[in-house]
Amino acid sequence: MNAFRRYALAVFIALPAAPLVAGEEGIDPAVLTEGFLAAHPDLRWRAEGVRSYERKDYAAALTELKRAAYYGDKPAQALVAEMYWHGIGVAGDRALAYAWMDIAAERLYHDFLVRREGMWSALDDAGQRDAIARGQVLLEEYGDDVAKPRLENILRREMGRTTGSRLGFVGNLTIIPNTGPLAGSGMTVSGNEYYAPKYWQPEKYWQLQDAIWKAPLRGRVRVGEVESVPADSAGPSSSKDR
Repeated sequence: MNAFRRYALAVFIALPAAPLVAGEEGIDPAVLTEGFLAAHPDLRWRAEGVRSYERKDYAAALTELKRAAYYGDKPAQALVAEMYWHGIGVAGDRALAYAWMDIAAERLYHDFLVRREGMWSALDDAGQRDAIARGQVLLEEYGDDVAKPRLENILRREMGRTTGSRLGFVGNLTIIPNTGPLAGSGMTVSGNEYYAPKYWQPEKYWQLQDAIWKAPLRGRVRVGEVESVPADSAGPSSSKDR
């Protein structure tokens, strides 16, 4: 299966083609309005990147996915890695691809770990040394230590604009999605759901991401059309031990 398409269908959580299994905690498509995505640039730019990729506008896709990656979006970082690995819209660079996937696997999400080890074992000694050296530069810009605070600042700021306003308690608000997956559907979402702590409180938001991504993707999503490519073998250990 084409790795990019597999990740793209899985990571774009609003796509009907790739729902989470019933009952799994995730993000309600009803909240994915323009305003919500403006306050969640990780989700916004990942979605934009997937759309651009599907249109075969690979240059735009790479730029948009890197924007999502800048805010600590691990799936976007994995997608960037795949584009460099396969040379999709950019010159192929497997050492750089590994460096990106190493950051994507930083939180130990299963499929990104497996893919990272496959990339590592496919590199020769020189490529592995190059990947480690270049990975340090990427880590300084995209690693969780710097990327998480960027997004946390935005979440706090945007939530503060609501809770600190004259509106006060948001529980009685009703939001009509004019943009997003449910635009024009006539459906509404309550203020309590839209402003649920799991979407806006940084610690809870990271816990939500972990809940979505900790389990292996296989058997957890449905996918549409797929393509076959040679599979890479997985290696036994992490680059952080090298």
